[in-house]
Amino acid sequence: MSFSPEEVERYARHLVLSEVGGPGQQRLKAASVTIVGAGGVGGPAALYLAAAGVGTLRIIDGDAVSLSNLQRQILFDTADIDRPKVEAAAGRLGAINPHVRVEALNHPMTAENAASVIVGADVVLDGTDDFETRYAVNAACVSAGVPLVSGALGRWTGQVGVFAGKPCYHCLVPESPPDAETCARVGVVGALAGVIGAMTALEAIKLITGAGEPLTGRLMLYDGLAATSRTVTVMADPACPVCGSRPE
Repeated sequence: MSFSPEEVERYARHLVLSEVGGPGQQRLKAASVTIVGAGGVGGPAALYLAAAGVGTLRIIDGDAVSLSNLQRQILFDTADIDRPKVEAAAGRLGAINPHVRVEALNHPMTAENAASVIVGADVVLDGTDDFETRYAVNAACVSAGVPLVSGALGRWTGQVGVFAGKPCYHCLVPESPPDAETCARVGVVGALAGVIGAMTALEAIKLITGAGEPLTGRLMLYDGLAATSRTVTVMADPACPVCGSRPE
């Protein structure tokens, strides 16, 4: 897979980076990433993945842009209010990098359509804020053998994890917490979305290029208020209904 002179200049800082170089940039160009949710996490991730030269970005989100989104969802601007998020996202990402193909799916991710949405994906990135969707995405990824990068945030804290086979996200959160907090209810500092979104994009890039050590089977917890982070290992649950019967 060759690059045009314009692409060589565009990706120059990747091409001289020893862990990426020409082969890694070719893998990025050939890759397809499905982003579930174009909000606080998915938006910044999409911006960086488009800038990085990921060949195909498939974005699924059934919501429209609202004024309250703009405090943290930097993929959109005031003129986008009331537009479908995926429509606005496609325009913005295409303007950043015309070499990236954007597939905009203007509907929610569900357990019924999850498998079809991730078909052909090399990596799936989940930035949604409800557990039903997270479980559907996780189950589809485990079934298809596609690595999942999961990002979440609230108030001043966020988390990023990578799940490939087992342990899976369901091992980490076996059931939806009855008192689960949402950003609409408890708030979130806007810049935190950029931090966590960028981290999920970084993990996706590492998975695609083979650079470094992804957070596979681990969860990084970031506390923006205290400016601290820590990483914990996620243990596989032998009785997990999603990945428990799969080989190591």
